[in-house]
Amino acid sequence: MVEFFRAGGPFMFLLLLTSIVGLTFIVERGLALRWSKVVPPSVEKALEDFQAGQDVSSLKQICLLKPSALSRLLLVAAEHLIWPKGENEGAVQTRARHEIVQLERGLVVLEIVVGIAPLLGLVGTIHGLITLFAELGTVGMSDNAAMAKGIAIALNTTLMGLLIAIPSLIAWSYYTKKVEILGIEMETLCDEFLRRQYRGKEMF
Repeated sequence: MVEFFRAGGPFMFLLLLTSIVGLTFIVERGLALRWSKVVPPSVEKALEDFQAGQDVSSLKQICLLKPSALSRLLLVAAEHLIWPKGENEGAVQTRARHEIVQLERGLVVLEIVVGIAPLLGLVGTIHGLITLFAELGTVGMSDNAAMAKGIAIALNTTLMGLLIAIPSLIAWSYYTKKVEILGIEMETLCDEFLRRQYRGKEMF
């Protein structure tokens, strides 16, 4: 394996660094976007059991004990119940945009890895071929086996780039969709909470 990286030239080590960065963000986002971390079951259960007219302090306490994106949205909604419904919804939506940005944090890095890894691999291959043909220009093309081996080594970086880009693309697509689903779920829960709280109240 060490020889594989050495044979690939300097661009192989750049690809290795890229793979480490990509893997780090894949793992980090995988932990951060767990459903139970963003939408804790205890908060969701408390929200389902909460009835209009009840004291919101108990719900606030649960949200504070289980910090999460949903908890922070519900706290914003609960703290502004004295506001008209439209203004409260606006405050929640503003906070929701901030929470979505936090959930998407790191996905741009995966997107960059998806784009840059194959390009680095291609540049590494071109660099290897240029080096190979430069050497052949001085020693001649009498050894076809050596030439074939040199081309194979030059293609290692292209292979490495693709091996990095493919799982990064899968992770980026999956996490992007998961953020969208989590956003819809939180929006639905917050909307249901606000509708129950403002049901029967005069709208301004």
